Amino acid sequence: MIENQDFWNMLDKIVAESEIEIDRPKGSHHPKYPNTIYEVDYGYLKNTSSMDGDGIDVWVGSEKDKKITAIICIIDYLKRDSEIKILIGCNDEEMQKVYKFHNRTEFMKGILVKR
Repeated sequence: MIENQDFWNMLDKIVAESEIEIDRPKGSHHPKYPNTIYEVDYGYLKNTSSMDGDGIDVWVGSEKDKKITAIICIIDYLKRDSEIKILIGCNDEEMQKVYKFHNRTEFMKGILVKR
């Protein structure tokens, strides 16, 4: 695999210059799918935009060092869109939980790209 350090550096810069808003804390339920529980803090970067018109989504793990550990690229068949989500401070177990979250149904699939 070819690593593109410029990509990670630009993500670092966007994250460093943005405020993280956690609107779905660990243990909370998805607003549209109440049986879906967030096992890792989920939110977005304020003053950014993504495919859905909202801020760039982030998963924030329990590591003290809040560096970017991975991204997950997702395809949502029902919405017919795609996005990336940034994983910040996630350990291997948390990255696995995020991966499973985005691959739990036949309508959404994701690939995890570790830094």
